Amino acid sequence: MSDFLYRLGRLAARRPWRFIGAWLLLAVTVLAMSAVAGRELTDSFDVPGLDSQEAVDLLTRAGSDQAGLSAQVVVTPLDAGTGFLEPGRAQLGLIELRDELTSLSGAIDVSDPVGAVAAGVSGPDSVSSDGRVAIIGIQYPGGDGVGPDDLTELKELVEEARVDSPLQIEMAGDLFFEFEDPDSGIGEMAGVLLAALILLVAFGSLIAMGLPLGMALFGLAVGISSMSLVTYLIEIPSWAPQMASMIGLGVGIDYALFLVTRHRENLARGMDVEESVGRAVATAGQAVIFAGGTVVIAILGLALAGIPFMTAAGVATSLVVLVMVLGSVTLLPAFLGLAGPWVNRLHPGRRRNLSTAGTVSGRWLAWGGHVSRHAWAYAVVVTVGLLALASPVLAMRLGTADDGTKAVSRTERRAYDLVAEGFGPGANGPLLVAVDSAGDRAVVDRVAEALAADRGIARVAPALVAEGGVATVMAFPTTSPQDQVTLETIQRLRSEVFPTLLGGSEAEVHIGGLTASNADIGDRVNSRLPVFIAAVLGLSFLLLMMVFRSVLVPLKAAVLNLLSIGAAYGVLVMVFNWGWGAGLIGLESTAPISPFIPMFMFAVLFGLSMDYEVFLLSRVREEYLATGDNDSSVIHGIAGTARVITSAALIMISVFGGFVLGSDPTIKMFGLGLATAILVDASVVRMVLVPATMKLMGDANWWLPRWLDRLLPTIDMEGASDRRDPDRPVDGGWESVVPMTAPAALTGKSLDV
Repeated sequence: MSDFLYRLGRLAARRPWRFIGAWLLLAVTVLAMSAVAGRELTDSFDVPGLDSQEAVDLLTRAGSDQAGLSAQVVVTPLDAGTGFLEPGRAQLGLIELRDELTSLSGAIDVSDPVGAVAAGVSGPDSVSSDGRVAIIGIQYPGGDGVGPDDLTELKELVEEARVDSPLQIEMAGDLFFEFEDPDSGIGEMAGVLLAALILLVAFGSLIAMGLPLGMALFGLAVGISSMSLVTYLIEIPSWAPQMASMIGLGVGIDYALFLVTRHRENLARGMDVEESVGRAVATAGQAVIFAGGTVVIAILGLALAGIPFMTAAGVATSLVVLVMVLGSVTLLPAFLGLAGPWVNRLHPGRRRNLSTAGTVSGRWLAWGGHVSRHAWAYAVVVTVGLLALASPVLAMRLGTADDGTKAVSRTERRAYDLVAEGFGPGANGPLLVAVDSAGDRAVVDRVAEALAADRGIARVAPALVAEGGVATVMAFPTTSPQDQVTLETIQRLRSEVFPTLLGGSEAEVHIGGLTASNADIGDRVNSRLPVFIAAVLGLSFLLLMMVFRSVLVPLKAAVLNLLSIGAAYGVLVMVFNWGWGAGLIGLESTAPISPFIPMFMFAVLFGLSMDYEVFLLSRVREEYLATGDNDSSVIHGIAGTARVITSAALIMISVFGGFVLGSDPTIKMFGLGLATAILVDASVVRMVLVPATMKLMGDANWWLPRWLDRLLPTIDMEGASDRRDPDRPVDGGWESVVPMTAPAALTGKSLDV
């Protein structure tokens, strides 16, 4: 592969406009096809095999209106001394609002709370006992009969109704959960700007800064645009572009950073531009392909969870990562060839001294030596510290953050608070109990009675019976949707109450609704997560063993990856479950951690940590092969990669941290978790634990049984066998004379910056 990438890089540098033109043609084609034939991204939270999904499927087959999405308009009088139970401005305002809502084109039913109270009917779509809070329920059809336009229509109608209304009018419901796009644009922009500043400081060149950033943004545009075309093969959730943007920006900038850094090192050694680009693509480019490939494989491994929307999000994210990898080894070399020696200039009138563009730093040499001399102390103290940071993971509470965790500036949160105040905390998370009575109506009555008698249920709405005898019973828990007691109530009803009630009957009872669905997804993730982690760790062990021809190095890498990711999990628990420092990131209450976050994080972080692992250990192994001195190799490997790794990590942290500034709690979780893991991985793990443990293991680091060495295929990540002396150019091939990144003592050149 090294030879192919070398020739590809040289060709791109020699014929830059051909490659740039090809990519522009591809981009224009994708954007045009997406605009003309692209499908809307749709959210489908169907998960086959879950009890909550069985409830939805049962109601759908019966043609029940309860199978579709719903929305609630929650109102309260602005005048504190009035209510809806007596005639007055508040009641008139409620009647007018209800009449206006009946004009919604997509709604199939709009409840009448005032009429329900007058008729003596209790239920969710009514007025609170004190007359201060009313809920107007809006029912939409199931399947494809509802979309984002319905949410837009509802929001516009409510905005008009708020003008001169005597009511405070708020909105919530499944319709918002399904189609509301979280706002995180400001955070993304802040992260990108900070990444640009870090690149400028690290490179000291506007061109070198602009290339990685431009490549990432260009690749992101192509990858995100292509998602609407991929929907012909698989449904892509509407939130996937934001998740893919987070990952794509990080890896895109990082991959370009590695290539540009290696290219500048080559220029500093006196290579011409074309040769330098070819060498950079053959070495750093091969590492990029390896790291990017592992990211793609790990993310696609989310299919092991058995949750379709997670699989689809993994496909979408993998697509963006794939575009970044291809752009890094084809488009970026073309731009490097076009830029020529200007890549090292801050501006046209000032050229940076190429002799100082190496990456080995005297300060990092000193740090590596310091850690090596105190290896035991650092290994023990840092390991204990990371274990302590990871310990809260044992108390992790999974679940989907509901409207109660959103900022009070959001209408969904204000509606949530009004409902809880007027009807109790359980009114925000009703259980949708689907009953197939098998022709016996008495079964429906017994189910309703059993629900009403359960200690975890506050009240039960009258059953709604569809054709075929399938009934819907709405039950309202005594506790909030996120409360552990609510989950225990669901489990008790399924495992104890309903089986005893039905006995040997052919009737079926399933519990659905958003609260039950979230609980079921969390349980499935918990059951599949160990299998997924084992598969990912096994893959990483095998790949690293092939690359570095060692047993202990990949084993150590797997353990250290677990430590850094565990620390990130621990921080999530402390911030979101326990509320420590929640106000610092704009979180106004505690929240459960979304079920797919731990698995998605592990997949992404495994791939990203491989970037740093390969970049660092390939240098260490290179030094070891050249000198045979393990301690010196570790020190020089750290000194030769620390600057790039820390710069790349800061960029990643900036990009991921920017998403913490968004308003959506789930995106905050993902951003904070990834930023924390990268911080721990690139600083504490790579710069402290790796050199300390490698020092302690000595030459055993590179032990591999001969029989296993013969069985494993060889992956020459840095192309060490295909390198030639840069002072002896040879057209059409390489001659192996000296390792490219051999220490200064071997080459006679000072690389200290």
